[in-house]
Amino acid sequence: MTTPTQQLSDAGVSIWLDDLSRGRLQTGTLRKLIEEKNVVGVTTNPSIFHAAITAGTDYDHIIAGKAAAGASVEDTIFEITTTDVADACDLFAPVAAATKGVDGRVSIEVDPRLAWDTAGTIAEAKHLYQRVNKDNVHIKIPATLEGLEAITATLAEGISVNVTLIFSLERYRAVINAFQSGLEQAKESGHDLSKIHSVASFFVSRVDSEIDKRLDKIGTDEARALKGKAGLANARLAYQVYEELFATERWALLADAGALPQRPLWASTGVKDPSYPDTLYVTELVAPGVVNTMPEKTLDATFDHGVVSGDTVTGTYAEANATLDALENLGVSYNEVVALLETEGLDKFVASWKELLADVEGALDSARKAS
Repeated sequence: MTTPTQQLSDAGVSIWLDDLSRGRLQTGTLRKLIEEKNVVGVTTNPSIFHAAITAGTDYDHIIAGKAAAGASVEDTIFEITTTDVADACDLFAPVAAATKGVDGRVSIEVDPRLAWDTAGTIAEAKHLYQRVNKDNVHIKIPATLEGLEAITATLAEGISVNVTLIFSLERYRAVINAFQSGLEQAKESGHDLSKIHSVASFFVSRVDSEIDKRLDKIGTDEARALKGKAGLANARLAYQVYEELFATERWALLADAGALPQRPLWASTGVKDPSYPDTLYVTELVAPGVVNTMPEKTLDATFDHGVVSGDTVTGTYAEANATLDALENLGVSYNEVVALLETEGLDKFVASWKELLADVEGALDSARKAS
């Protein structure tokens, strides 16, 4: 009997873990997830690195060495994060080889403080790529308006990109345009398009968290009936956009040159409301050619009791549109919600990064005093 995670894989969903730490790498727990729970990639973000570096003592000796060498806090964090990602890339190298680079990917995000700085993001993306120096790394770039040009420029250099923090369908269209523009430029520069990979990370549960709050304030039966439906509807309509924009003549020309589509990636897939099924954003978003990046709690729940019933996305678009229309009719503004979520998402990552800087600065100071 196959496991639910194997059934997901068989249905065309790539399972990536939304977490990374040195402990996971050194204890073999990440390797075990690859072997037992069909994990074929990893994503990271500033919050994940903050949790990893400040929990326990795994990084103490590295920080002590950096303190002795007089390294800055930025250099110390850069060394720690890129080393962990490079080591994870090595762990996933067999997966990358078996899938011709489609899976076996490990993502590392540019400094979130650069989200509104196009030139700074491009420079940081190149710096991260050169330092990690692995074919199966993805550089994460937020899908801000300023980030779109950086996405194009980074892909044009032949660097694979994970576009993150996408909430709106309109912005997703712009992301796909930036991706295709980047490949067109890469093609002109003579890059092998088959070696450039990308995913577009569409956030799911945060949409429900914000919209559910507004529905609770409205308080009617009609409003309550819509709770927990917006995140799935938004993601399903994103898949419709994916199907549409990767069936154009423009894309066909790139595909003929060896390009692979930018896959939709479902992010923020851990449920925030405990009354919802803990596998909601996994089993209800099954479609060919997508990635689902899960926190370990969601991965474990899926492995334990996820019910995978095939494709749960294609053919749902009329219902999904009706859900968003019903929300608008109740006075819940889609455009207002997605704009707020982008701002909040970036603010959270910037806050996590600043906390990490402060904590590592404190650790460096303590190590200097101890020596």
